[in-house]
Amino acid sequence: MASSSPPAGGALIALGTLAGAAVGFLVGEATPGFLIGLGLGVAASLGIWWRGSRR
Repeated sequence: MASSSPPAGGALIALGTLAGAAVGFLVGEATPGFLIGLGLGVAASLGIWWRGSRR
């Protein structure tokens, strides 16, 4: 039997957070970079979840 659960994007949240913090650190603004990366990761994760749940 195939599972009908929608795909998850938790890795995107983690990667976005780490990448945002790294870029923010290079620019000298680690906290805003962290928060922007977190927001982008959550948005991408929600997009993947939403597309998967519509099927």
